[in-house]
Amino acid sequence: MTEPTSAEPVIEAFFDRPTNTISYLVVDPATKTAAVIDPVLDFDLASGEVDVASARRILSRAQAQGWTVAMVLETHAHADHLSAAPFIKAKTGALIGIGEHIRDVQKIFRPMFAFDEMKTDGSDFDRLFADGERFPIGDLEVEVIHTPGHTPADVAYRIGDAVFVGDTLFMPDYGTARADFPGGDARQLYRSMRRLLALPDDTRLFMCHDYKAPGRDDYRWETTVGEQRQHSVHVHDGVTEDEFVTMREARDATLSAPRLLLPSIQVNIRAGRFPQAEENGVQFLRIPVKIRGDAHRDEAATGS
Repeated sequence: MTEPTSAEPVIEAFFDRPTNTISYLVVDPATKTAAVIDPVLDFDLASGEVDVASARRILSRAQAQGWTVAMVLETHAHADHLSAAPFIKAKTGALIGIGEHIRDVQKIFRPMFAFDEMKTDGSDFDRLFADGERFPIGDLEVEVIHTPGHTPADVAYRIGDAVFVGDTLFMPDYGTARADFPGGDARQLYRSMRRLLALPDDTRLFMCHDYKAPGRDDYRWETTVGEQRQHSVHVHDGVTEDEFVTMREARDATLSAPRLLLPSIQVNIRAGRFPQAEENGVQFLRIPVKIRGDAHRDEAATGS
């Protein structure tokens, strides 16, 4: 990867405690053009209620500073929060972008949810980015780095000396992303991380999540390539690919599904949009049911 030719961005972080997600407002100080990375939609699973308070907080900050939001950048189709990208687009006209391999993710999940009407060409998004592609935010130059492993569509965005890594990496004392979602692959994840860790040691890395590692009292989301290479509990220098894969697969086997997995995936593969309303005007999300053992017997089989 060659060095991006751009000035340094202004970066402001917004932490969402319910989902442990960090969204970013990234601004070109020369033109005051901005992008929002991984915005969160407030969603209450128990009631199905949606709010946009978190997204409004980002837009209020941009408005107060005179910044114009031109893009919403998703690092991947998140499985732990719903995206507020459509709300931001409606308020600002911003384009919604994601890695081009979102098409692979759509093809994986379309039959799982029986979304026969859903397109799998990525056209719900305004921009689909290829690995190595570069595009502007004002006078800033953004480089797209494809980082599959957590999902097939993960990308990182490199802007100046900052890289927004999505779920590929966590803070050094916490570790790395899981790789057991459909389409995930621990070996790919290792190679994606090593690609990021080949950047200069002083490159700043901005996380999408933090969960406070054991022994740490505060949330953190900024580190460097050098710190990861020296101190990452999962992928520091010296950890081989096979060692990582063995660890990651064993660890993933113990993890439960994220609380918002099913609603998040259904919405985020559509660029943050909910499925179309039914005849009664209500929008519904689907929950595939997995029946274990004799939890539900067919009436004919039981002679009822």
